[in-house]
Amino acid sequence: MTLLSVNLNKIAVLRNSRGGDEPEITRAAITCIETGCGGITVHPRPDLRHVRPDDVRTLATLLRGRVEYNIEGNPFAAPRGAYPGLIALAREVRPTQVTLVPDSDGQITSDHGFDLERDAARLRPIIDELRELGCRVSLFVDPGAKGFEHGVAMGAERIEIYTGPYAHAFAEGDAKEQLALCADTARRAQQAGLAVNAGHDLSQANLGTLRAAIPGLAEVSIGHALIGEALYEGLATTVRNYLQILR
Repeated sequence: MTLLSVNLNKIAVLRNSRGGDEPEITRAAITCIETGCGGITVHPRPDLRHVRPDDVRTLATLLRGRVEYNIEGNPFAAPRGAYPGLIALAREVRPTQVTLVPDSDGQITSDHGFDLERDAARLRPIIDELRELGCRVSLFVDPGAKGFEHGVAMGAERIEIYTGPYAHAFAEGDAKEQLALCADTARRAQQAGLAVNAGHDLSQANLGTLRAAIPGLAEVSIGHALIGEALYEGLATTVRNYLQILR
């Protein structure tokens, strides 16, 4: 079954909007794990607007030996203040997977992937270091991306397809073209020897269609829609709904 990794960034956004510790990100993680999710995802950013480095460390202790831990981020974002940098965090907590994403400081959310040919030279030493730490490395790519042989040569083991365009097209009522693009991207990546993850704007409404179109889909990372839906149905019920879709 495709692994469900729940992104907890929105829990941290809600907590940070008021200050203090509520809602507790650890309690949310425990709820998701006890309900059956296979992983937890966080995406710490240098401006600390949601998940913070101390959250990353606390969750590492909580999750170890229980579920997969996926940390996303831009490896080229410079350390500042309490943010030590993505690689330094990975060095500290040794997550199961690090997903490298080329987002800038000013982006509200990730909205594009790496060019695997153009970015190969600067990504290779980062991937080497993460692999030495025992982390699986996934590269965030656009639907329609090319050059998967470069990803394999760099030592990456997975890609994550940016599914924002697909989700937008699905909401507009015509996702056929974007769905085919995601499926073709997955097929070519798998043929090159990479496992395939997917994430961004996936929801209960659009996940089943994507899952059916990508045989062997390894993992989906879902946060924004899942947490939004949980406001109405509860977190445990919502996680169960996603797991049922993936089955």
